[in-house]
Parts: sequence; structure tokens; C-alpha cells
Amino acid sequence: MYPDVERDQAVRMAEVARALGDPVRLQLVDVLRKHAGKVCVCELVPLFDLSQPTVSHHLKVLRRAGIVGSAREGLWAYYYVIPDALKELSAWLS
Repeated sequence: MYPDVERDQAVRMAEVARALGDPVRLQLVDVLRKHAGKVCVCELVPLFDLSQPTVSHHLKVLRRAGIVGSAREGLWAYYYVIPDALKELSAWLS
């Protein structure tokens, strides 16, 4: 019996799963996916009992995993969920 998931695909899905393995990051993705557009980090910080640098760190982990994207506008960074980011993991889980 051989695995259906190729090594490269397994590595990508594991990175996404690791990023989502933190409760704060899972909640951040939940908030971001509910919004149709970009959400300012300044709107995310008050939702958590964390400092702005800590929230930004969690967003950076999600960005590196390819789950969220960001755009800088002036002093603020705006974040959004990349629509197809969870598709591969979701398809495999179902």
C-alpha cells in the first residue's frame, strides 16, 4: 500500500496544517475569511488579548504558509485569505 499524497504535496499541506495548528492563527483565518476584502491589522489587534507585534507575528506565519496575503497601504498592513490556500488540504481531508 502506497500513500496517495506525493512528497511535495505532503510538505505543502503539512506547512499549512502547522500554521493552522495555533489557536490564535486559526481564529485570525476565521476572521479574515468572513470579510470580503482586506482587513487592517489595526482592526485585528483589538480582537485578541495580544500585542500588535504578536498579532503581526502570527500573520507572518500564515503569510509564509501561503494562507493569507497582505498589502501595505500607508502605515498599515491589510490582510486577506488567499482563496485557494486551503483547497488542497480541504480536498484531502474530505
